[in-house]
Amino acid sequence: MNIDLTVNQVYMPYLQDDTRTQLFFGGSSSGKSFFLAQRTVLDVLDGNRNYLIVRNVLNTVKKSVFNEITKAIGAMNLSAFFNVNKSNMIITCKLNNKQIIFAGLDDPEKIKSITPIDGVVTDVWVEEATETKYQAVKQLGKRLRGRSKAKKRLILSFNPILQSHWIYKEYFGGWDDAKTAYRDDKLSILKTTYKNNDFLEPDDIAELENETDPYYKEVYTYGNWGVLGNVIFKNWEVQDLSDMRKTFDRFNNGLDFGYGDDPAALIHMHYDRKHKTLYILDELYEKEMTNDMLANDVKRIIEDQVVVCDSAEPKSIKELNDLGVRAIGAKKGPDSVRFGIQWLQQQRIIIDIRCQNTKNEFQTYRRKEDKQGNVLPVPVDKDNHTIDAIRYGCEEYMTKRPKVKVY
Repeated sequence: MNIDLTVNQVYMPYLQDDTRTQLFFGGSSSGKSFFLAQRTVLDVLDGNRNYLIVRNVLNTVKKSVFNEITKAIGAMNLSAFFNVNKSNMIITCKLNNKQIIFAGLDDPEKIKSITPIDGVVTDVWVEEATETKYQAVKQLGKRLRGRSKAKKRLILSFNPILQSHWIYKEYFGGWDDAKTAYRDDKLSILKTTYKNNDFLEPDDIAELENETDPYYKEVYTYGNWGVLGNVIFKNWEVQDLSDMRKTFDRFNNGLDFGYGDDPAALIHMHYDRKHKTLYILDELYEKEMTNDMLANDVKRIIEDQVVVCDSAEPKSIKELNDLGVRAIGAKKGPDSVRFGIQWLQQQRIIIDIRCQNTKNEFQTYRRKEDKQGNVLPVPVDKDNHTIDAIRYGCEEYMTKRPKVKVY
């Protein structure tokens, strides 16, 4: 068997680390997820481990960590030794029947019933762990039971988005951002950044180093825990709206176009005007979608309902209509961003548990700061695609400017 294995040097000591709880965190493009994918494949090939790999929401798994695993298999020249079931998202080693099983924490009953065809789950890897709740991860730890030759491991990988997160409180007491590693008998922590990735292109490095926003630079360039004191929205919560949505008979939809680095974002929602409550029911959040691909997914989610789109792209709106989507342009107008944010701040916003990208954006959407750290009355124009889509979709309700300036 010829294994083509190339690993960034910083990760080499962790290839055979059997510490019970392992945290891999830091900045963007540090290579941590791909390393963990490589290690997962090698562990399963070795014949002693079965992996359960999860994210908070199932529909985010296939285009992220599932792809990382399949890429790692191909990169290591091991495709002949694995059966990849894309529909069930289960990868089985043909040599020993050990498996890599993928799931979402939004389906807890499925997770309870997961059983590998040979042996027990020895490793639980939680990708983008900052999306998860404390209790959900603690329950995952209970999946690590039963006899096995290998020591059981709980693995968390993430960007350190907020110092107020439960992961920080649970594992990082007294942590100094100057540290890059920690280890004791039960816990290992490794912090990495783009500087630890020997395979980055110059353009990728330049983008990270030229980041001007202080928060993004701290978290995604330097890999330090983020601190947000100027978030725009605090009036939102997350609930399971599966049953409640059946009682709604009127819906609004908004679409923010995107293609390359910026995703297209569709939000499907219901507004209760009497109680000033906005329910976020479903989302589409995808990069590199052509308009015909976008049209198919939009129709799948909203069927023949009207969707209000970013009017800056009339050509795309026309193409969507030609493809059977009832798309219209948003009216916008002077100061429409500020006006829309003010209106949203005065609503109660309930986000369905499956709308992970919407939750992520509401959590970090904030005002700009100047070089002295003073907060400016302008939002950071980044990671706001779902929020823009919500503004477009709710435009019909924004008939009067808010009386109180709370933005």
